[in-house]
Amino acid sequence: MNNKRHKIVLSMIVAGMALMFIGAAPANAADGDSVFEAAGLAKLGIGIGSGPVIMGAGAGIGRIGGSAVESMARQPEVAGQVFGPMILTAALIEGATFFALIVIWFA
Repeated sequence: MNNKRHKIVLSMIVAGMALMFIGAAPANAADGDSVFEAAGLAKLGIGIGSGPVIMGAGAGIGRIGGSAVESMARQPEVAGQVFGPMILTAALIEGATFFALIVIWFA
């Protein structure tokens, strides 16, 4: 990726994280405050925060799979040795993704 794409992705992640923390406003809202507006911000933060998490996981797992298939195509005899670590790494990425989504949804 070029430098411009890195800046766009980084700004999306920062914006999503900021909205995720703004989404905690309903817990801090007083009785007379506008709770519906805070709840709307929370849902907006969940939606924007979930996007970069899913995009990052998809990109990571796609890169792992692509690299594994490429290495198997170059050296077919190592296919059995590459498959196990590939699945393990993909599972670790999915675990981190699920953890991030749970933190976003229940923060």
